[in-house]
Amino acid sequence: MQELIDLILDIETTGGRLATSAAIVAMAVLASFVIPLLLRRRLDDPLARYNARKFTRYIVGAIALIAIGLVWRAFAGRIGLVLGLLSAGLAFALQEVIGAVAGWVNIISGSIFRVGDRIQMGGVRGDVIDVTLLRTKLMEIGSPASDETWVRGRQYTGRIVAVSNKMTFTEPVYNYSAAFEFIWEELTIPVSYRSDWELAEKIIREEAEQVSRSEGAREAMEQMVRRYPVPMTEVEPRVFVRATDNWMELAARFIVPVRTARSVKDGMTRRIRRRLEEAGIEISSETFETTVRFPAGDAGEEEEGAGGPRSGGGPPSGGGQPSNDLPDS
Repeated sequence: MQELIDLILDIETTGGRLATSAAIVAMAVLASFVIPLLLRRRLDDPLARYNARKFTRYIVGAIALIAIGLVWRAFAGRIGLVLGLLSAGLAFALQEVIGAVAGWVNIISGSIFRVGDRIQMGGVRGDVIDVTLLRTKLMEIGSPASDETWVRGRQYTGRIVAVSNKMTFTEPVYNYSAAFEFIWEELTIPVSYRSDWELAEKIIREEAEQVSRSEGAREAMEQMVRRYPVPMTEVEPRVFVRATDNWMELAARFIVPVRTARSVKDGMTRRIRRRLEEAGIEISSETFETTVRFPAGDAGEEEEGAGGPRSGGGPPSGGGQPSNDLPDS
């Protein structure tokens, strides 16, 4: 036994190095099985036990390789070169990790956002639920202007998205609720030229004034002005009118809390639609009126084949042509 121990400790001869290397491998294999068994007694979560087992094997394997390299003096006389290559390799391999850690420092020191804020980062919109050293986790919300999610509004989709903190350097970060927890919304209603658009404007303005949170927004704006050198902005609801080729476009602009925009617009749209119907005001839509005319002979054949009379006449045409008039509705 003593001879075996001496052989293992002998790293000067080739036989001793082989014995030492074999002992290191045996100890690494034993440790990779024993350490997870000890951790299993302390960990109740199966996923935590799985991760601990994988992590332990990686660490033990790396330590064994380094120990074998030292036994065979692979780094003798070249320690500076080895360390330099190792540092360069780690920097290249971990550039994303280093960028993420720098992004975390940027988030904390720059007060870009915090847990609870509603942001858009790396193309993902959502509420921040956690900020770790490498990633920011968002409870994703949809968007009425994007086809990337199936939810057509700023409401939860149910997905949790992890975004690398490095994105704070490479892409803009939009914060909906950091210093001003309100957003301006617009609701556009096209009204026919045949209708009383001024009465429609009055109805829309009254509904916008009912839902707008101008008073709370004004107080938040005053606080933001004291914090940042920005001018005061109008927060009162307004209705803007624009004449188009087809209708009068009435756009209501109002301000609401960031997390209630969709429900507010839903109720507002329903009330405006009901009041416009009661007032006999026509909401326009872009439609085309098409008239199809047949020659007298073709019309007769068509009527006979169709099994019933059909009015015809007029100059021949190659098919359906849109009329010159473009109705408002």
